[in-house]
Amino acid sequence: MRPRLQLEQELAAAGNPARAAHSAGFFKCGPGQYGEGDIFLGIPVPTQRRIALKYVALPLAEIERLLRSNIHEHRFAALEILVAQYEAGDDAQRQTIFDCYLRNGPRANNWDLVDTSAPYIAGAHLLNRSRSPLRKLAKSANLWERRIAIVATFAFIRAGETAPTFQIAELLLSDKHDLIHKAVGWALREAGKKAKAGLVQFLREHYAQLPRTTLRYAIERFTPAERERMLTAQFD
Repeated sequence: MRPRLQLEQELAAAGNPARAAHSAGFFKCGPGQYGEGDIFLGIPVPTQRRIALKYVALPLAEIERLLRSNIHEHRFAALEILVAQYEAGDDAQRQTIFDCYLRNGPRANNWDLVDTSAPYIAGAHLLNRSRSPLRKLAKSANLWERRIAIVATFAFIRAGETAPTFQIAELLLSDKHDLIHKAVGWALREAGKKAKAGLVQFLREHYAQLPRTTLRYAIERFTPAERERMLTAQFD
C-alpha cells in the first residue's frame, strides 16, 4: 500500500465520531461559517502529530494530495510533515517547501492549520529574506492567507525582531474578520514582550483604527490599571 494511503488509513482508525462532531462545532464548520464543509475524523492533536511524523519522508506530490483533501486531519498531517521536512532540509529543499506552502496557503483553511505551520515555514524562510511575500499575503482576498501573513511573524518575534509584526498588523487594521482581529492582537501582544515601548507607540498611533478585539488581546500583558487607561486611549 502506498504510504499516503497508509497514513490516511491510520488516521481513519484513530478517529472518534463524538470528538469529530465536537470539533466540527468548535472549528465553525456549519453553513456560512468560516470552516464550512470541513470534515473531521475526531483525533487528538498529539495523536495526529505522532501518526503524521511516521510519514515524514512522504513525497511532496503526495503531501499536496493530502492538502487537497476535505478531511481536516489529512491537511493537518500534511502540514506537520511539511514543517518537519523544512526543518531537516537544505537550502534548496527549504525553498521548494516554502513555494509549496505558499501555493497551497488557502488549503491551510482553519486557524489551527495556519498556526501550526506559518511561523515554521513562511516565517522561518523569510527571517533573512525580503518580507514582501507576507505583505502580499496580507492584502489577499483569502482569509487564511491573511492569517498566515501575521502569524508567520512569530518567527521574527522569537528572533528578537518586532518591526515586521507591526508592519503586517498595520496592513490588517481594516480587516473585517474576527479571526484576523484576534491574530493581530495576539501577535501584537507577543511583540510587546520584546518591545513594550514599540507596542505602546503602535497602539497610540492606530487607536482609532484598532478593532476592539485586537486592542484587548494586545494589552493583555499590561497591568489592570494600564489596560483601563489604554482602553480609553490614554497611553501616557
